[in-house]
Amino acid sequence: MKYFLKTVVVGELYTNCYILVDKNSLEGVVIDPGDEFDKIFNVIQKSKINIKYIINTHAHFDHIGADKELKNKTKADLLIHKEDYNIFKDSLKSLSEFKGINLIVEPDRFLKEGDAINVGELSLKIIHTPGHTPGGISIKCEDIIFCGDSLFKDGIGRTDIPFASYNVLMNSIKNKLLILPEDTKVYPGHGEPTTIGEEKKNNPYLDS
Repeated sequence: MKYFLKTVVVGELYTNCYILVDKNSLEGVVIDPGDEFDKIFNVIQKSKINIKYIINTHAHFDHIGADKELKNKTKADLLIHKEDYNIFKDSLKSLSEFKGINLIVEPDRFLKEGDAINVGELSLKIIHTPGHTPGGISIKCEDIIFCGDSLFKDGIGRTDIPFASYNVLMNSIKNKLLILPEDTKVYPGHGEPTTIGEEKKNNPYLDS
């Protein structure tokens, strides 16, 4: 494998913050730094990682909570899908206002379906997987995929919240995620890793 992966579980909702690193260059990307900046940055410092990008799979507070501090400290570019900017910039919509925190920071770039983000020798493919939020994305790299709050082990993302849609989410899962090789390892926004094959077989929300 060209990469190593570190998982840091942060915040009261136990969000999975992922640090994906190219082994040769030690360039890395932080996916969903939802809270506890010090905890995340400590891992980065210990492994001497050069963070190039911060990517949010979607704009809810528990996935963006440490964006501002991490961007200021690492000088990394912050990337989100444009369809989630409306949520990202509004503390009521992202639910961050209820936490009493100021997450105001501007993205450096908007992502879209099919974009490739290069980190060292790694290529991260952006897959637009709306449903939990309009701009929800999944990030594919080699044999792994980071799905945010779209697909979980034995579950799917919530759709009983503003801007969410059950039908849109199921379309994303079935037509963009379940078509991947069954041995693709799935790293969700919360909970344990799984595989595409395991979810096709065992996920009670999926009938395929």
